[in-house]
Amino acid sequence: MRRLILSGVLLTLVLLARAQRPYIAVLGVAQDGGYPQAGCHKACCSKAWQAASLRRLVSCIAIVDPAAGHSWMFDATPDFREQLHHLETRSHTTLNGIFLTHGHIGHYTGLMQLGREVMGAKDMKVYAMPRMRSFLSSNGPWDQLAKLQNISIQPLRADSVIVLNERIKVIPFTVPHRDEYTETAGYRIIAGGKTILFIPDIDKWEKWQQDIDTVIQQADYALIDATFFKDGELNRPMSEVPHPFVEESMKRFAHLSAKDKNKIYFIHFNHTNPVLQPNSSAQKEVLSKGFHLAAEGSILTL
Repeated sequence: MRRLILSGVLLTLVLLARAQRPYIAVLGVAQDGGYPQAGCHKACCSKAWQAASLRRLVSCIAIVDPAAGHSWMFDATPDFREQLHHLETRSHTTLNGIFLTHGHIGHYTGLMQLGREVMGAKDMKVYAMPRMRSFLSSNGPWDQLAKLQNISIQPLRADSVIVLNERIKVIPFTVPHRDEYTETAGYRIIAGGKTILFIPDIDKWEKWQQDIDTVIQQADYALIDATFFKDGELNRPMSEVPHPFVEESMKRFAHLSAKDKNKIYFIHFNHTNPVLQPNSSAQKEVLSKGFHLAAEGSILTL
């Protein structure tokens, strides 16, 4: 009996220890405009207008540290209000900072919620690369957030290590994208002895100086750009908005081991992307080939 009691106590301690480990929370999976997208009444969005359960928030993840009671978001999206609420109420943590990837509307405009018109935040840490930092500091209304100390802009350098605490480190890096106003960053998050790769936007894998295959092999999770499923998805030249098509990525990663394919979670889906449609052939193809589709509300354990 005593042995059973001790075993039960040890199991409880193990479960409590695991519960205190950091984890990744997926807060949104859609491209900058969300799903359904404003002004779209085509077949790709019509069902989502009718059924709220099909709607998806804009691409965003968070690293959660239950032991510290803190969490950090990666990108401040137009859906920041809902995402912050979901994060704080489900994780029982306090937002301690925001890491920005770049200056496209789906990735930084949620900062407006921190201003005096809404939250009136006090020195919320916003981590930004040099051009992103300059953009926020030099353009209204974002500069007002800094002047009123709603935000405290934390400078980032590519490939530098940001130590959030003894359990979590973040390493930013640059990727090629349409950098009209700012550079574009991706992130390696190191926590719980594991590495999480986050690249919601990139032009094409071939344009990046790093080999994406190797980068994936060195990670434990890879949440990567899946804006479009294939060429011809838009009624305009898709070279104007280059992204690695999901079809291209699956072909490129076909040689990877089953273990490495299992690390890949496609994210940042445009409203036209058929993987958003329940039980679509596109969904089934991605899953049958050993990859994942990031799901809003899901948890990646570390």
